[in-house]
Amino acid sequence: MTYQDKLMAIRAEMLKNGIDAYIIPSSDSHMSEYVPDYYRCIYFASGFTGSAGTLVITANFAGLWADFRYFEQANQQLEGSGYELVKLKIQHTPEYIDWLCSRLPLNSTVAFDYQLMSMALGAEIKTSLGARQIQIKDADLLLNIWQSRPPLPTDQAYLLPEKDCGQTFESKIMNLRIEMQKNRAEVHVISSLDDLAWLFNIRGKDVSFNPVVLCYAMVSLKEVTLYIQKEKLTDKDTILLTKRHITIKAYEQIAADVSQLKNCSILLDGKRTCYQFINLLSPSLQIIQEINPAVFLKSIKNEVEIENTRLAMIQDGIALTRFFKWLEENIGINRITEISASEKIKSFREGGKSFAGLSFATIAGYGPHAALPHYCPDEERDSELKPEGLFLLDSGGHYFYGTTDVTRTVPLGITTDEEKRDYTLVLSAMILGSAAKFPQGTRGYQIDGIVRQQMWQKGINYGHGTGHGVGYYLNVHEGPQNIGPSNAAIAVDLGMITSIEPGIYRPGKHGVRIENLVLTVAHQNTFFGSFLQFETLTLAYIDTSIVISELLTAEQISWLNTYNAMVYEKLKAELSEDERLWLAKKCKPI
Repeated sequence: MTYQDKLMAIRAEMLKNGIDAYIIPSSDSHMSEYVPDYYRCIYFASGFTGSAGTLVITANFAGLWADFRYFEQANQQLEGSGYELVKLKIQHTPEYIDWLCSRLPLNSTVAFDYQLMSMALGAEIKTSLGARQIQIKDADLLLNIWQSRPPLPTDQAYLLPEKDCGQTFESKIMNLRIEMQKNRAEVHVISSLDDLAWLFNIRGKDVSFNPVVLCYAMVSLKEVTLYIQKEKLTDKDTILLTKRHITIKAYEQIAADVSQLKNCSILLDGKRTCYQFINLLSPSLQIIQEINPAVFLKSIKNEVEIENTRLAMIQDGIALTRFFKWLEENIGINRITEISASEKIKSFREGGKSFAGLSFATIAGYGPHAALPHYCPDEERDSELKPEGLFLLDSGGHYFYGTTDVTRTVPLGITTDEEKRDYTLVLSAMILGSAAKFPQGTRGYQIDGIVRQQMWQKGINYGHGTGHGVGYYLNVHEGPQNIGPSNAAIAVDLGMITSIEPGIYRPGKHGVRIENLVLTVAHQNTFFGSFLQFETLTLAYIDTSIVISELLTAEQISWLNTYNAMVYEKLKAELSEDERLWLAKKCKPI
């Protein structure tokens, strides 16, 4: 079937079921960012491969609502599919709701799969459409169309050694129950896969780039039930869980058990629980909608997690050093493309210790492609790297003791004055964030303003956030903290690992981004309170060959020189003599 054939089939299902508009979100039943192939509904229906977007289909229009990261990609991938790109004005906003309200007549019916929509968003859709007397309906219209739908993954899961976690899952459950009691909740149903992976010290391969396992959990003040395909667990892990009073039930049993809950208070995370569950709950339940407490507990890394992450950074830094040395020595001599460069950095990571997989799809953009913040090369757009201009590499790895995410932009030869200026401004912004000192309780949007200030003075800005939380051998995008313009009421607190990644993007010309991961640590206590600062964790040299020193302050130059010196000192022991000499030159102070 072509994508137009599939669109016609969906519309036929809509007509048969009395549906005027159908919504297909990009999530799974766990509200994940990355999803198993079974849930790649948008890709099946339209051919769009981005990780975020929403399809809306009516009798005479079909559109993909996506943000600026995917504008060029979506335009290319949707060509001839019957779908049009609808550009979001504000990232992560369901602007299609207002579109539906303005175009559908009264008493229309809008449908979506309740398992694939969050409670919070489902409720917003119901309320907004209900005000226009538009009904909503639960429907999976792909069920009869997707004949060769991939099955749910069956890869085996495994429990991490507790010595590598710094905390037993019994201790984590105890802390979770303390937070439940603070919220006056007797039962907590957890759907979010990274929170479950953290809570039970369990990892798997069910989702690309995220080492998580498809499962649910129901935690009461006395009992814990883990819902998982039993064949995923080894006998040894099953025995250990059972001995520690974890009841194991079939993955599919969660819906029936949720519907059987009566006369108690239940805690649900509205943004990370599917809308189906709210429709299964008994009226006798007191529903408490709050952020899953595990989100906050998980974000504060313990000493074992922090020390292990530092070890992961060494392995990652060695791989990056070898990659950039290889790139410099081969550019203009041997043919290198964006795809072959992506494969090469992966091979260097695979050659290191305890590598467990990529933490996200590598972004390798040369020249104009680097101006697309989430660009991933494919066979149709694979550019050859030339000994001129800028190359942007945003990549990361999972190690069995940590997760990395790092971006470097490097010159491949002659660069323009504009490229040098943009590179230096981005470097300046990254240093401003990395060197910030701030009072405890400071939120991400406040730090975001610090990072952007020098760019703003020159009338320059970038459309994505400045930073996101990062998990411990878990999701590379982890909450609750972020550094960005939105006024999120979450402090960037002690023990959190967060990225700092400003950028400048000039469509059709070039893009620059520089990214490090930082750990929030104590700075000092004064009469005015406790102050925090960042410890930079990433160990990858920052190229200084095109830096315009006059655009940096003396303090920023000192920070840069100190950082590069640290990179060399921490990596040199595991490098060959040739590699050490090469890195020493790259880390020479300016």
